[in-house]
Amino acid sequence: MKAEVEIFTDGACRGNPGPGGWGVLIRFGDVEKQIWGNESNTTNNRMELLAAIKGLEALTRSCTVSITTDSQYVRQGITSWISSWKANQWKNSHKKPVKNRDLWERLDALSGKHNIAWHWVKGHSGHKENELADSLANRGIDELGGL
Repeated sequence: MKAEVEIFTDGACRGNPGPGGWGVLIRFGDVEKQIWGNESNTTNNRMELLAAIKGLEALTRSCTVSITTDSQYVRQGITSWISSWKANQWKNSHKKPVKNRDLWERLDALSGKHNIAWHWVKGHSGHKENELADSLANRGIDELGGL
């Protein structure tokens, strides 16, 4: 059986928009890596997307990946909605421009390099890895100066 990389992601925002952070736990076998970052003026959805992007960008070669997020926006967007958005010149079902197109395009390009299974978990429900990703996202915000 081919080894699988596990990625657990979360985004956070204090205010929406406001200062935001993203956090990622990457696990391959017994090896774990934690990464996080921030933006000073952003939205929760952008941070959720950026967490998935940064997790995939951390991979150095094509992999079989399991990504777990607490964002239905990210999971549904990349597995369902994106094909319609692209077919409709990046317009949503209301004929409006898709929000966060820049990040969706990045995530779409990265997704094409890997064999990815997307999973959703309820946020703040005690899921160990999701709670860790959440704490990393908040660490990112805290590094902006404790806002």
